[in-house]
Order: sequence, then C-alpha cells, then structure tokens
Amino acid sequence: MIVAFSVTPLGVGEAVAEPVARAVRVVRESGLPNRTDAMFTTLEGEWDEVMDVVKRAVEAVSEVAPRVSLVLKADVRPGTTDAMTTKLQSLEHHLTAD
Repeated sequence: MIVAFSVTPLGVGEAVAEPVARAVRVVRESGLPNRTDAMFTTLEGEWDEVMDVVKRAVEAVSEVAPRVSLVLKADVRPGTTDAMTTKLQSLEHHLTAD
C-alpha cells in the first residue's frame, strides 16, 4: 500500500518544522520507501508496517505538541510493489506521448 500523510502539531505556534522533523525522522528510519515534500510524506509497504510507522510518527510529534492533526490518504492495492516509482513512470510516459 501507499500512504500519503501529514502530521501537524497544534498548540506550538507558527514554527512547526522541528516537530514535523520528528515525524519525518521516524519515517526515514523505518527503512520503507518514502518521499517527503512540502505538504505530505508518502510511504510504501505492507498495511501493518505502514500504519505502525504512521502511528509512531504521530507519537513523536505528540511528545512536543499538546494536540496533533493527522491527514491520511491510502492506496490499498495488494500484490503491488514499487508503486511509488511505477505510478510516476506511467504518468511521465503519458505526458511525453504524442
């Protein structure tokens, strides 16, 4: 499965980079394929391992924030691997096709 999620610390003021970095660190240390951009972190793996990483990311932020908001979108497609890469390759193929 692929999960795109965003963890937002609430009650810590406007500067949220440090609390968000705590979540991204958990994701990167998980060893699962992942990408982070300005809005979401995308993570790929099996259901239980992905959800465990999301939970631990939220917990890491909650250590420094009194409240945490989580937005999550999932693409559940059993039997598919490396979808983070292949979906983009397919898109790029269609963008360059005449």
